[in-house]
Amino acid sequence: MLGVATGAAGAVGVRQRIDLVNGATARSGDLTVAAQRLYRALSDADATAASAFLTGGVEPVALRERYQSDIADAGAALAVVSAGRAGGGRGDAAVVQIIGQLPVYTGLVEAARAYNRQGVPLGGAYLREASGLMRERLLPAVQELYEATSSELDDARGAAGAFPWFAVLLGLLTIAALVMVQRYLARRTNRLFNIGLVGATAAAAVLVVWLGVSAVLAAGRLDASREQGSEPVAQLAGVRIAALQARADEAHTLIARGNGARFEEDYVRAMASVTGRGGLPAVSDADPDTRSAAQAATGEAQKWLAAHKNLRALDDGGQYAQAVAAAVGTGPDSTASIFNQLDEHLAAAIEHNGQRFDREVGRAAGALAGTDIGVVVLATLLIVGAALGIQRRLAEYR
Repeated sequence: MLGVATGAAGAVGVRQRIDLVNGATARSGDLTVAAQRLYRALSDADATAASAFLTGGVEPVALRERYQSDIADAGAALAVVSAGRAGGGRGDAAVVQIIGQLPVYTGLVEAARAYNRQGVPLGGAYLREASGLMRERLLPAVQELYEATSSELDDARGAAGAFPWFAVLLGLLTIAALVMVQRYLARRTNRLFNIGLVGATAAAAVLVVWLGVSAVLAAGRLDASREQGSEPVAQLAGVRIAALQARADEAHTLIARGNGARFEEDYVRAMASVTGRGGLPAVSDADPDTRSAAQAATGEAQKWLAAHKNLRALDDGGQYAQAVAAAVGTGPDSTASIFNQLDEHLAAAIEHNGQRFDREVGRAAGALAGTDIGVVVLATLLIVGAALGIQRRLAEYR
């Protein structure tokens, strides 16, 4: 009975962990990436809409296409998150809010765009209303959704990496019982070894070791998926979003035409999140590829700060047209070009660490591959060996 219980507990436990690695962990990882993608798309849409508004009249085609691409990407990411959630979870209310408010935001942007094309000052009010909706309702809802999916990922990873204590303890108890039976038979029959029981004991020992080693290896890979994948991705995504917010604040400061002190303060805070503690410098201990991308992004952030200082000097000095050109121009010294370089470095680092996450989760699944079948085979050998060993002894007394 102990052998049957050990085999059943071991096989079921391993199968559950494999399902968690291949299903829950992978699914939660995909949802977390989709939530990050949603946040990034909405933040970039807000920044791009503000930059396009600055150009006045008919906005550049590139900015219009970028905004439309962001909204489409946000819709696709939202669809992934909505379809992937089982319902009743912490982030469901956030999903409902995003679905309801996103069309309102795009409507306000289109109204601002229409008034701006006509040269009507009312467009600025609509754009500020849209940006306020984005910052006060949409992005906080996406943040709540991201935290919910991250929590689900941590829970799934913890369950998948749990040590199979129950099955291992049953296995050890089975080994102890087999040893006791062999000692008893040795005293009664004066025979040191019973081939069947020795084989059963060996099978039980291999089963316990296999269960323990595979669980430890899988847990190590899952820990690596967090340390080398999801954690750096979350950190880099946070920096990228802060940079996007800074970009939007920079544009809104100019749109406000002398009344943008609040946006400038927000810009300073957002850039502190990029260049200060917890920002890009905190990624310096990552792997070489991530470290290289973070260093390149840090250099672009410093260039941006210098270019922004020059932009503010132009605007404060009454040279508004030149300040706008410095913000949305295509030259290498414009803040738009510098920001794009910064964003590309961060995007590359995020993609790299996302691949590391997928690789480590795959290795965790590999560590468990075949263990469930192996446990069943070993449990069968254990039961057969024990039955043959005891049957042989019974036959000797007939």
